[in-house]
Formats: sequence, C-alpha cells, structure tokens
Amino acid sequence: MGIIAGKRMSAAVVLAALLLGIAFLGGCGDGEEDLLAVQGSGQGMFAEEIAGERISEEEGAEGEFEPLEGSPIETGTGFGKDVTEESGRNSAAGSEMEGLPGGSASVESPSSEEPPADVSITISAAGDCTLGGYKEQGYAYTFWETYDKAEDKGYFFANVKDIFEADDMTIVNLEGPLTRSEDFREGQIYSMRGEPEYAWLLPEAGIETVSMGNNHRLDCKEQGTEDTVEALQEAGVVYAYDRNVGIYETKGIRIGFVSVNEVSEGSVVEKYLQDGIASLQEQGVELILACCHWGVEREYYSEDYQKKLGRKCIDWGADLVLGCHAHVLQGIDQYQGKYIVYGLGNFCFGGNRSPSDMDTMIFQQTFTISPEGEVTCGEARVIPCSVSSVSSRNNFQPTPLEGTECARVLEKINEYSRDFQVQADENGVLSYTEQ
Repeated sequence: MGIIAGKRMSAAVVLAALLLGIAFLGGCGDGEEDLLAVQGSGQGMFAEEIAGERISEEEGAEGEFEPLEGSPIETGTGFGKDVTEESGRNSAAGSEMEGLPGGSASVESPSSEEPPADVSITISAAGDCTLGGYKEQGYAYTFWETYDKAEDKGYFFANVKDIFEADDMTIVNLEGPLTRSEDFREGQIYSMRGEPEYAWLLPEAGIETVSMGNNHRLDCKEQGTEDTVEALQEAGVVYAYDRNVGIYETKGIRIGFVSVNEVSEGSVVEKYLQDGIASLQEQGVELILACCHWGVEREYYSEDYQKKLGRKCIDWGADLVLGCHAHVLQGIDQYQGKYIVYGLGNFCFGGNRSPSDMDTMIFQQTFTISPEGEVTCGEARVIPCSVSSVSSRNNFQPTPLEGTECARVLEKINEYSRDFQVQADENGVLSYTEQ
C-alpha cells in the first residue's frame, strides 16, 4: 500500500552538470541534491471545521437505550486549509530542480516515461468498533480484561488482518472515546470509554481510518474527544467527524471522507455532509466517502430518511455511503451506479459481552481512478463475519464465516437488500438489477 515519490536527475542532466563544472575549473555551485522521498502506507490530512454540534441521544449496550441531551461544542473555524498530521510512517519530502549553476545552458534527453496509467483502489469498511466498554460493565469477560490478558495485542483483529492489509484503505466506525477521563456525561446509562493506547490496535491490524461521527463520541465530553484525537494522531490513524473531514493518501490517490451523527443531529447533518463533500472536491480529492450514523437500533430495514439522505450524499458528490448505528446488518442500495450500505452492524464491539445477533460483515469495493481523476466504481462484495470467534459469547475477535454460516448471512443481506434490486452471489459479489 505504500508509495515512493521523489525527483531524480536524468543521466543527461548529470552529464551536463559535470561538463559545466569542468568548464569552469573548480567553480563550486549550490545545485540542488537529488532527493528520494519515501512515504509509508498512507498520509493523513485533516481539514478544519464548519459548524457547531449538539448531542441529544445516547445508545445503550447491554440493556435499554434512553435519549438524553447535551450542549453545543465548537472546535473550529471553518474549511480553508489542510493540516498534515505526521507520524513515523506518514512523512514525505521532495525538491524541484530549478536549473544548473554557472550558466544558462540546458540539456534535454528523450523522454522514456510511459503514459500515466489508471490506479486501482480497494476499500474495506466494517462497522462499530468499541475498543473498551462502559463504566458499569465490570471487568470479567470484558474488552479490558481480554486486552490485559492477551499475550499478543494483535488478538482482536487477528482473523481479519490479512483482509485489511491486502486492501488500500480500511475504515471502521470508532464507537466511543479513547481517554482516561472519567468525567462522563450526566444522566447517561451507558458511557463508553477505552484506553488511549488502544488506538495502536488499529494500524497494527491494517486499519488506517476511522469515522467518529456517532452518538458516543462525547461520552467523556470534550476532553474525551480531544484525547481520542491525540491518540489517533500518535498512531497515524486518520479520522473525521461532523465539520472535520479526513483525507488519506495511498498510491498517489487522495481518499476523503466525512462522518456525521444523524441519530442525535437529525437533518442538521446535511450541512456537514454537503459542505464537507464540497470542501473535499475543492481540494481535488479523487475519491469521497460519506459515513452516516443513522437509523433505528436493532432494526434490520432502513428507514425512509436513511434512503433520502444516502441518495443526497451521492448527489452531492460521494462515491460510496457507509452506515452504522443499528448494531445489526441492514440492506445495501445502489443509486446512480454507487452503493449505499445502510448498516454494517457491530464489528469489534466491546459494548456488549453477549449480543443476541453476532452477524456482521466487511464491505469491500474497488474503484479505478484515471489520470484525469475520473472515478469508475468497480466490483463490490460483502464478506460475512461474526463479531466473535466463538459462538457462546462475544470474545471481541471478528472472524470471517465459512460454509453454511456464510451462506446464511449472505441470505440475510439479500433479504434486506431485495427492495433495492441488489443481491450478493455465493461469493458475496454484489450485482444490481435495474427494473
């Protein structure tokens, strides 16, 4: 997934420089050096913010879910510039060669460069990841205990890591803050929280990006969000929520994404989505995703507003729409040749030690980007999974399904997608039948 970028002198230019140096007999110029910039698995960039936020609903984990209200939060000044977040694996440098010292002569060599080629990008998406749990959950059989006792911290994503490492970008929904703060929102039954160090589980598993626009982001108030952002930046993970958009770069292609919490904000998020997508377009981002936290918990069929909002995202310029919040799988739609995934379900979900429905999936799609930036939506498929590698409880280790269990989950997805004329074959490959 890494790329190598840089500028190199041609052999002819080097020869010219040597000849000029000999001609000037000892003249010493300040010609620029040939620099090779090496970039890691991707480069994260973050645009700034566009509007305020309020919180009004909370989600439970092992019991009932009750609404509550919060207060506005302001953390930015608007779109207008990109800030590159550097980590040990996300850096690049380069230089342009402006001329040769000591004279105005130039030497040209025949170009041997091949025409620019199309670039293929494969994106994997999975659902709610609560890296931690909620404060009244106790310790036994929780994510916390599992983490503390795991000899290999790669345990949690071990069974899907090969899938995530083989793609170009993986995105999940980070459901809850990574913070040591215990200043929880008042009156809330289920307040999610995980340790900041858990952020490192993501890149170790090949997960480069996360959506944070959900109704658990402020479980530990603003401090929790600030600590989460700091932890993600240190781990080199790109994030987005509300007015903050994320940009991840791989193979020279920039993938931008927006993330909103429609559950609490309602139609207010339309401004976040439209303005965020417009900002990404203005920055020349080649591929755009819209991540929506929406719908009704434990409902397998999407509600009308999900359908309307998903299609608006595509009309505004998104190439793929990804949905979370229901904690169960929902259907897949296609509009203008682009997919809307209404519900990805839970994934690595520490909020429930024994969910009644442990079915989940990885949605995967390949896109082709031409040298002119034109996007072609390629093959999409679903990989049926369970949130656990054992059937007796949730051990927080999502695992691909095989055989009859794989076929059973595919049939569920097909049932929920039937009204959208989208169906998966026995290999999970999606097709759309226009009527």
